[in-house]
Amino acid sequence: MSVKQVSIFLENKPGKMCEMTDVLAANKINMRALSLAETEGFGIVRIIVDDVYDATTVLKDAGYINKLTSVVIVAIPDSPGGLKHVLEVLASKQINLDYMYALSTAASSDQAYMVLRVNDHKAAEAAFTKAGIKVVTQEEIAEL
Repeated sequence: MSVKQVSIFLENKPGKMCEMTDVLAANKINMRALSLAETEGFGIVRIIVDDVYDATTVLKDAGYINKLTSVVIVAIPDSPGGLKHVLEVLASKQINLDYMYALSTAASSDQAYMVLRVNDHKAAEAAFTKAGIKVVTQEEIAEL
């Protein structure tokens, strides 16, 4: 049930992010979520896309080093305390959270979506399901 995140390694130079997103746009690949982390010489762009296979293929063909990582995406109420419940579930099961970022959706939605990289995505998915927290599938990403 986990979703595949594409991580792309980019030089930390002006225009490199623009060039990479141009490759995706030219191939009609829609980014649903994005996170950028930087170091002195390079950046790591983490994206959730509507078509993982096409994204990784066109990025590789364009010379970008990329890899897939399993992440968990959960739907939470878009209200104060919505994220707190998700974090409590992880803590209660001793599941470590490596990083997280938000996923964009339609403005009219009453739910927010969070992308979570955890040390055990299967345990996290089971814990979320048991707690009544909606876990988003790869197929649902294309529909958001």
